[in-house]
Amino acid sequence: MPADGSTERKAPKLSNALTRNDGTPLRTDWFEGAQVNTSAAERRAATLPTRRTVKKEYQAAWLVKAVTLMDLTTLAGDDTPGRVHRLCMKARRPFREDLVEALGLSDNPPVVGAVCVYPTMVAPAVKALEGSGIPVASVATGFPAGLTPLKQRLEEIHYAVGEGAHEIDIVITRAHVLNADWQALYDEVAAMREACGEAHLKAILATGDLKTLRNVYKASMVAMQAGADFIKTSTGKEDVNATLPVSLVMCRAIRDYEAATGFKIGFKPAGGLRTAKDAMSWLILMKEELGNRWLEPDLFRIGASSLLADIERQIEHFVTGRYSSTIRHALA
Repeated sequence: MPADGSTERKAPKLSNALTRNDGTPLRTDWFEGAQVNTSAAERRAATLPTRRTVKKEYQAAWLVKAVTLMDLTTLAGDDTPGRVHRLCMKARRPFREDLVEALGLSDNPPVVGAVCVYPTMVAPAVKALEGSGIPVASVATGFPAGLTPLKQRLEEIHYAVGEGAHEIDIVITRAHVLNADWQALYDEVAAMREACGEAHLKAILATGDLKTLRNVYKASMVAMQAGADFIKTSTGKEDVNATLPVSLVMCRAIRDYEAATGFKIGFKPAGGLRTAKDAMSWLILMKEELGNRWLEPDLFRIGASSLLADIERQIEHFVTGRYSSTIRHALA
């Protein structure tokens, strides 16, 4: 216990621990003059799914990879410990045993990258995942709007970490971006990073609320300078969530930040990724823009729930040659 008598908050250590970002002082000169050609970004994003043709066993391998990169998520108002437990069992065994055997993966069956829940559901998730090596991520800081007082948001982080969360998905105050108040945004994210302790911080930019791709780039840079280990597109609750043009701009920001600091920052699209085809598009984006190193769970996550059911359905088609009903692939 610390000398001041407070409870020390440390996330349990995992063998697949993420890389950490030390952050930098706020450097507005890194992004103030940034320009983003929206039409060019949209054209580039539109070509990504057409640049590579991945079929048969290669497509199956990519889809298995996508599952290992997934933050399997439940963020519903009627979440219960029972529902979270069932979701965690799916996280531990995302594919049916017969499919795992047919894929030749029985000796090393795939598991998801993490399970993401609300703070009050962290403890049930940690218990259900014990011994699996799968980390628990928790949304926090007044998710999804992030408009509660800062002190309250920081206490929510403390609570989630104290319950055993290894990763914290925070939401930024969008008004700081819309008002170009970069110091306020930097200070906010830095305070949240400090509150996380040993837990990793994923900064949700809520890009659908930021209005322009230029704002997306600038917010990405400030969040990384303030110490975010990941930058994430969306809460999943905005009118517009993850899109390929937004993700492209965020990946370019990650690339620029690495060039300036040497730190590799993770990326997480979330919201609206529902089909195996969506997963393939974002995997191709990562490979094309950031390289193979960003096809590992310490640097890339896909925030999703129903996506897993469609991937399992596609894997069953690969194994059997037949499409099954979606009801055969329940998540919880």
